[in-house]
Amino acid sequence: MAEQIVNLPDIGEGVTEGEMVKWLVNVGDVVEPDQPIAEVMTDKATVEVPTPYAGTVKELKANEGDIVPIETPLLILDSDGASASAPKKQAAPKQEPPAVAAPTPSPAPVAVASSNGAGGAMDVYPPVADARVLASPSSRRLARDLSVDINHVKGTGLAGRVTRDDVLQAKSQGVIMPAASPAGRTTIAPVVPGSVPKPAYQSPAGAVEEREPLRGIRRKIAHNMQMYKQIIPHFTLMDEANVTELVKTRTQAKIAADSLGIKITYLPFVMKALIATCREFPMFNASIDDANEEIVYKKYFNIGFAADTPNGLVVPVIKDADRKTILQISQEIMDLAGRAREGKLRPEEMKDATITITNIGSVGGSYATPIINHPEVAILGMYKISDRPVYINGKFKHAKVMNFSMTADHRLIDGAVAANFLSGFIKRIEHPANLMLDMV
Repeated sequence: MAEQIVNLPDIGEGVTEGEMVKWLVNVGDVVEPDQPIAEVMTDKATVEVPTPYAGTVKELKANEGDIVPIETPLLILDSDGASASAPKKQAAPKQEPPAVAAPTPSPAPVAVASSNGAGGAMDVYPPVADARVLASPSSRRLARDLSVDINHVKGTGLAGRVTRDDVLQAKSQGVIMPAASPAGRTTIAPVVPGSVPKPAYQSPAGAVEEREPLRGIRRKIAHNMQMYKQIIPHFTLMDEANVTELVKTRTQAKIAADSLGIKITYLPFVMKALIATCREFPMFNASIDDANEEIVYKKYFNIGFAADTPNGLVVPVIKDADRKTILQISQEIMDLAGRAREGKLRPEEMKDATITITNIGSVGGSYATPIINHPEVAILGMYKISDRPVYINGKFKHAKVMNFSMTADHRLIDGAVAANFLSGFIKRIEHPANLMLDMV
């Protein structure tokens, strides 16, 4: 009896494991090549994993809820009499229709041993700002052996997958891996789930408790937030803005937008003010390449916005927001937020943000200290609008006041710079008509 083992393929994006969400086949089912066999959740989204072989399902090697490392068995097929054989290359998982993932438009860093051989020091590679390629472990290993930077190799395989031939071709063209870190340098390694021993816990005598597994998106959020807080030294500044003019501007714009079936919130105006301020302070629209110790200044503006969904927090991204009008941004926010709540966002719609806005004010709360979405270096918080008296030109006047916070990465941004940034942002949001002068 001939058997074929179907492994969880390398999904790319720096993913090292996946959570088994749902089996799409049962023991005894007959499958064809490229037929989806399971839904697996990664850091990015839920994807359908296909089988590269034909055959009859003999054994399922994982249970729903299990965490499965890549290149480990998912199921075993009896391939006797199969009408098709395995293709030369295992297909990348089908990514339609995806489910919503944790708020991480950026790939998780992969820890590898430091060049000095020290057991405690770790470097991050591929660079966290650029680890985006699809490739099998063998192709990645070959790239490392040949000192080829796989992030700059154009893949010719299915869905842009980098093949062995692509790596060899890149070697001949001189695509070289960045220099290793200096010997003895201490860098931060991400926490690997399960690497910390779990202490024994006993409930108090007579206490009633209910437990459930930390699974799915909530598990991804927990691990990502812990990693982000470990890597980034956060600090937060807070201030308030007189948004009376903003409320008037939005009210006027809302009349025109309603006739087009578009809902306008304050978020698009905040995005425009944020973009204009980032042009003045470019270090806020940047990231840190930990592996190469470089600051990466982004010349584009992809604005992430935190969206609360029944499945957890996600961060859809408005790509090239500086090139879009208030109405266009509003329409895109409606679309992305709606599909986020339905769990229908595509992975690429949650990637490549350059800076993020979190709008807690739509729910409530005066201030917060948001966590930066690594590898970004800042996150702007906007909060509820309240009616308050404001002292202007020797008199108290009624005003609409909104609170804002700026949380920044202290490795790149100093406190005084963040204060100036927040001050510049507030001046813009207090005079929304002047935003037209900032547009290019």
